[in-house]
Amino acid sequence: MELNDLQAQRQAKLERLRAAGLNPYPTSSARTHGIASALEQFDTLAADEAGLTLAGRIIGARRVMGKIAFAHIEDGTGSIQLWISRAEIGDELFARFRDDLDTFDIIEVEGVLRLTQKGERSIFVRAIRVLAKTINPPPEKWAGLSDVEERHRQRYLDLIVNSERREVFRARARAVSTMRRVLDERGFVEVETPVLQPIYGGAAARPFTTHHNQLGQGLYLRIATELYLKRLIVAGFPGVYEIGKDFRNEGVDRSHNPEFTMMECYQAYADYSDMMRLVEDLLREMSVAVTGSTLVPYQGHELDFGCDWARIPMAEAITERTGIDIASLTEIDALHSAIADAGIKVERKGTWGKQVDELFSEFVQPLLVQPTFIIDYPVEISPLAKRKPGQPAFTERFEAFVAGMELGNAFSELNDPFDQEQRFLDQLKAFDAGDDEAHQMDADYINALMYGLPPTGGLGLGIDRIAMLLTDQPTIREVILFPHMRQRE
Repeated sequence: MELNDLQAQRQAKLERLRAAGLNPYPTSSARTHGIASALEQFDTLAADEAGLTLAGRIIGARRVMGKIAFAHIEDGTGSIQLWISRAEIGDELFARFRDDLDTFDIIEVEGVLRLTQKGERSIFVRAIRVLAKTINPPPEKWAGLSDVEERHRQRYLDLIVNSERREVFRARARAVSTMRRVLDERGFVEVETPVLQPIYGGAAARPFTTHHNQLGQGLYLRIATELYLKRLIVAGFPGVYEIGKDFRNEGVDRSHNPEFTMMECYQAYADYSDMMRLVEDLLREMSVAVTGSTLVPYQGHELDFGCDWARIPMAEAITERTGIDIASLTEIDALHSAIADAGIKVERKGTWGKQVDELFSEFVQPLLVQPTFIIDYPVEISPLAKRKPGQPAFTERFEAFVAGMELGNAFSELNDPFDQEQRFLDQLKAFDAGDDEAHQMDADYINALMYGLPPTGGLGLGIDRIAMLLTDQPTIREVILFPHMRQRE
């Protein structure tokens, strides 16, 4: 490796440790307590002159003042001050700490807990051992790595120097564990379905493709878990869910990453109204678990997850914002004419369904700040949802929106195999006409439906976006540990 001057200086110290017969990367630690645990038991442990052993990374500046030195170590649970006396540890060990150790080195210290004269809880060190000599120094402004792109590229460094960033991911973990608890308590069974699929489906998206060499078979990274999970409802499970990765070959922006985490669940003998109540319950429980309240601050707004969500039909929402009645304009040419007559500037789409979705995305979605269900989507853009009784052009489908972001998609699942086959055929026509996000024909899924899918409610929720809301983060990259990044030029 080609080292810069600061790295070379640290390497020289590493070699001095080795020359002294010390292993700068030993196989294990003799740690007896985590730092947080030691601080919680401080009074009891301080009375025990036998002492204890702590380990952690040196953070902040080391201060050497004559025959006394100070530093802090952190182990991921907490931090504590080291009080180091030359008289206590001897000339050789004191010189090693002063001359051969650096900020960011990971060390083990044995000693006793005491209060300093200023009342700071500290460990008075009797022995020091190096556990990992670091070659890379901290960034110049190491108390807060400020370059956003570098934080995302070097997440390990970001988490070292920005302890509040670790709290974001702990909060995300609490949200996911709460979601699991709620689903488990309601009798859903957690399952796993294939990530590599011979036919992609369950969403409107472009897939990533790969190849199985031995079988000579083209495969896709899944864009959704839906069609496999519904097969399990056919198989007799009353309710199933999966929390896992989906992959969509799409752009990257504040709310999109090509690899993302979804929770999908399906419940037999339920419909989309049951799924709405489940969403309300999940977000209520998750917000309390993460923030301690159902009132959640997000980017200058206060989101209320404690009340019933608004339920607004899609056609009604579009009419209110644009004056265009999509329910009476069911042909693409008529819809285009109405848009032109209204003087509305919106990207022109080639199909009626895509144009409706564009109107909604432009004029309705950004205004949906408080938790809202947009319900009753047109059939053309809902190929897996059951038609709404009395309104055959629309489906029992909803999407959940908060702070202008879609959090989830759900419907009363289409269980008529003949209707489903025709919907797939219509999607294939759209694909042939240039819609590269159209659904594919899945003949085996049709075969499963022919064995009988009971009335079923299905739901998908985006974990990353929920984590954004509950931790008040402006972009999805802040809640994904290792987000996708463009290659360095």
